[in-house]
Amino acid sequence: MSDSPLSDDALAHSARLQALIREQVAAAGGAIPFWRFMELALYAPGLGYYSAGATKFGAAGDFVTAPELGPLFAECVASALAPALRGCGDAARFLEIGAGSGRFAGDAITHLLEVGAMPARYAILEPSADLRERQHAHLAQMLPAHALARVEWLEGPMPDDWSGVLFANEVLDALPTPRFSMQGGEVFEEHVALDGDRFLRTDRPADALLSAAVRHVERQLDAPFADGHRAELLPQLPYWLQAVAGGMQSGALLFVDYGYPRREYYDPRRRDGTLRAFHRHRVVADVFARLGLQDITASVDFTALAEAGTGAGFELAGYCSQASFLIGNGLEQRLLAHEARAADEAARYALRQQAKALTIPGGMGERFQVMGFARDVPLDAAFLLGDLCFRL
Repeated sequence: MSDSPLSDDALAHSARLQALIREQVAAAGGAIPFWRFMELALYAPGLGYYSAGATKFGAAGDFVTAPELGPLFAECVASALAPALRGCGDAARFLEIGAGSGRFAGDAITHLLEVGAMPARYAILEPSADLRERQHAHLAQMLPAHALARVEWLEGPMPDDWSGVLFANEVLDALPTPRFSMQGGEVFEEHVALDGDRFLRTDRPADALLSAAVRHVERQLDAPFADGHRAELLPQLPYWLQAVAGGMQSGALLFVDYGYPRREYYDPRRRDGTLRAFHRHRVVADVFARLGLQDITASVDFTALAEAGTGAGFELAGYCSQASFLIGNGLEQRLLAHEARAADEAARYALRQQAKALTIPGGMGERFQVMGFARDVPLDAAFLLGDLCFRL
């Protein structure tokens, strides 16, 4: 991808965000927790990476998500969730968190209409005003009026009791995460301080919440972290999950993201965690570079997600690779259906390449994993292939 220089407008935008973060560091007495730095870098109103207007998704952006490749991903997910939606009755709702460009919503709604499982409401929880506008424009162009009328945008969780499904693709990796390090057997929390105008990392003794979370992981691993080990840990994940599920009475939760089971996540060989940035389809080691212009992300501890979901009163329905999930939920049938309608051989080839990209070993097919939870609705059948729960 292009390494063309950043425009003057982009550089000015980044400079404004840097100035804001410097003010926050100064106001906090010289250092802020890393999670706060990440929150500002990604979500500061009008300036953060996800709050500003630059293109993020697809070939023209910084990374390609599965829905951007074409309709196959969304159709398979919709097929997997259709039984749960039907099980919730006529008032079922679909809540998508962080809908990106709107591609997933458009393709999923189209498929749910085709299979007779369209929910009463399709809600999108999207913090970015710019992305909300793009999503609405895409859906208005793609959906019939009666389907578009069922779509709504939320600024927070469902405000009332509800039943249905919650879906989040590449959301957990963008949650602002604390970072810890071990020094002399004690737990420290990574902070961000200033050296002149430059941001730098510094460590301070961790608070009780983070310390307890680190000790919980150590007990599960049956070994203490070695001095110098540094990684991410999100003790707030259970609270976040309960907050976004809100008053869900019955339904299903489905998460797709890149990450590892806990023992792999905290492997001693991964001594600096999983934190990295993305800019123009390249991994960037320096998360302080191009603030507001690059994504900052950390992989998901799927064992922690399993703990959070079951702790919230849901049953773990399954855990598998993205490839297993898509194949088990009709990828081949969806591909054949699209090929039958394709205009020419070039279109059929593009469809096959789409399926390959979604399932390729060593790529999206293995790096991305899927975890589902259910309460009083069917979801187990969505995880019939490639069960990985034994690794949790």
